[in-house]
Amino acid sequence: MAAKEKKEPSYTEAADRLEEILTKIEEGQVDIDELSGLVEEAAGLVQLCRDKIHAAEIKVKKITEKLERDAPDDDSESP
Repeated sequence: MAAKEKKEPSYTEAADRLEEILTKIEEGQVDIDELSGLVEEAAGLVQLCRDKIHAAEIKVKKITEKLERDAPDDDSESP
């Protein structure tokens, strides 16, 4: 049987999980034995969110640049 690949969480899912982890730590609900695992998970989620934000910024920049290139030149319409 093939191993099932873990699906990457969406930005919202990652942010929600980060919030859960932070709340759990802040409220003192974390056993010292699980703290390092949660901190490691949180670090991975932060990196995932950063990567997703960066990718979105690049896409938005490309789209806006394309729109600017495709827009009619205002100078060509002058009398």
